[in-house]
Amino acid sequence: MSDNRPDLLVVGIFPPQVVKALQSKFSVHLMNESRDVDAFLSGIADQVRAIAVTYSSTPSNRRIDGEFMRQFPKLEIVASFGVGYDHVDAKWAGAHGIVVTNTPDVLNEEVADTALGLLLCTVRELPQAMRYLQDDNWRRGNYPLTATLRDRTVGLIGMGRIGQAIARRLEAFAVPVVYHSRRPQVGVPYRYFSRLLDMAQSVDVLIVIVPGGAGTRNLVNAEVLEALGPAGILINVARGSVVDESALIAALRDKKILSAGLDVFVNEPDVPKELIEMHNVVLLPHVGSASIYTRAAMGQLVVDNLLSWASGKGPLTPVPETPAMP
Repeated sequence: MSDNRPDLLVVGIFPPQVVKALQSKFSVHLMNESRDVDAFLSGIADQVRAIAVTYSSTPSNRRIDGEFMRQFPKLEIVASFGVGYDHVDAKWAGAHGIVVTNTPDVLNEEVADTALGLLLCTVRELPQAMRYLQDDNWRRGNYPLTATLRDRTVGLIGMGRIGQAIARRLEAFAVPVVYHSRRPQVGVPYRYFSRLLDMAQSVDVLIVIVPGGAGTRNLVNAEVLEALGPAGILINVARGSVVDESALIAALRDKKILSAGLDVFVNEPDVPKELIEMHNVVLLPHVGSASIYTRAAMGQLVVDNLLSWASGKGPLTPVPETPAMP
């Protein structure tokens, strides 16, 4: 190091303005620009005190697990871009005195907007209707009638900040809302189900908005989809891992549910061919928070977390597994 700036490893692709802001205060090492990643990391391992990481499907964006973090003996903080941080082993980090931060709140409204847009597109088949027009089929007759939100109850799997933002929008649509989570949320007026299966049997739409990770892997399985029923619609704006993708494909194929709207997938950017070829699904390329405005706010929060840590004030948005700061 040629100055007193902390060494920061950047994993994944960040917006240019974020990298520029970080370079003004840190000695920045961009992993994505290295051809030999292992040699690159070995050369800076003893210097790195901070990592900035974005959840991404780029090949060089490795998972920040214990094995990865163990390479950096001076590592003190991992600042993650996004509200979900299942790509970081926060439990391991916390047990080894490493702070992990995420970017909550600044993306709540954007993801909630996306969830409602995806729900509307799925229930009313709006992308399919657009293709019907583009293929000049309208001349042969009107597009078939679709399902509606008017006679449906929506069950939210998760009632955190984003879940509550989705629920507020559904209320404005005069759509009844219920929810399932690990425990009832204080101050939330909607009916709570302690068992997901019971909720699935009682609703017509499931919207998934819970964190990814081992604790929620395949939470929505074949049994849940069967309970949702042949008129049911599944919307996933959380993580692909929360839904058993094979079970979902089978349920759609066998008409055990009506349709699905998905913004996330298990092995992004690889989307199963079976889903792509289905006509009763709406698929988006993980764009839940992908507006210029919101991504800028998320990037700024990554920067602010790192600057606050570097100044000795501690992180602004630490995750629950983070150790207490002095």
